[in-house]
Amino acid sequence: MALTESNMLPLGTKAPDFKLPDAVFGELVSLDNYKSEKATVIMFICNHCPYVIHVNPEIVKLANEYILKGLSFIAISSNDAERYPDDAPDKMKETALVEGYSFPYLYDESQDVAKAYHAACTPDFYVFDAELKLVYRGRLDNSRPKTDIPLTGTDLRAALDAVLAGKSVQEKQYPSMGCNIKWKVNL
Repeated sequence: MALTESNMLPLGTKAPDFKLPDAVFGELVSLDNYKSEKATVIMFICNHCPYVIHVNPEIVKLANEYILKGLSFIAISSNDAERYPDDAPDKMKETALVEGYSFPYLYDESQDVAKAYHAACTPDFYVFDAELKLVYRGRLDNSRPKTDIPLTGTDLRAALDAVLAGKSVQEKQYPSMGCNIKWKVNL
């Protein structure tokens, strides 16, 4: 595990479209069909990263709260499941059910979607407005595994609240940090 920061995709970037299989239900999910008229949160996560495991309770709590306010949440795992079998779709399904994900958990086998979003780590969060323009990217909050800082979702919540209130999201945004995405090795 290499501690990696997110790449901080430029604000205003249009969300790249995708069509990926949902690990729980097996159906294809596209951004166009799942986006919200208010805001859409794209999260790059995986099963085995201790940083994702640490934030899972807050992700679930936050998603459940903001889905009721009309926002969409989509989680994507882009890790190489051949070298990291804990991140394979069958294990993704188990994780989604155990954790109680109320959002689709998609598998990006080709890793093309992660590359399109310039995703670098898990977890990595992106918030797109009603026009699918990037208004926030970065961390959930400043809590990390093995620290005494409680999970609050402060940074992501502030961005979502600003979008819902029709206000600009604060420009000072901090990168997420976690495990690097496990890229496939071309031999």
